[in-house]
Amino acid sequence: MLKHILRSLTGGPVTEAAPVPGADTLADLGARVAARSRARLGRSLSIRQVDAGSCNGCELEIHALNNPLYDLERFGIRFVASPRHADVLLVTGPVTKNMADALCRTWDATPDPKWVVACGACAIDGGVFAGSYACVGPVEAVLPVDLRIPGCPPRPVELLSGLLALLETTAAERPR
Repeated sequence: MLKHILRSLTGGPVTEAAPVPGADTLADLGARVAARSRARLGRSLSIRQVDAGSCNGCELEIHALNNPLYDLERFGIRFVASPRHADVLLVTGPVTKNMADALCRTWDATPDPKWVVACGACAIDGGVFAGSYACVGPVEAVLPVDLRIPGCPPRPVELLSGLLALLETTAAERPR
């Protein structure tokens, strides 16, 4: 035990280096998302993130969208605290039995037009929690899903690309 403590004190950080997306690439992607949301909705995009029972890996990547490197706010995209102000429900994790009703109520409280994005492997097919007695299943077992962003967890650039794909897709329009 003492050997591990000494190694951690003298070794330095064990984290991996931050990804280096091209500044132009990120700015272009963000500007395209902002322009598309204004064209589609007439205003900026509002996202309500819902944790339906995840391990919080996806939440860490989602929170990275608000850090100074990605800075989602500069593109006019923002996270909101209430589903009543949201356009997109960004759902992470498999839907647990305890969260199924809350997720349905969140869906009902979100005004039209609304989209549901399943973020991460657990939200798409249950991931490592598939078949658990505590899970109802993936998000689409409870709500209609408009977009699936794969990954465990998906990186912030992939999340931003997914939001752009959601806004550019006209096939996602369906009567609610």
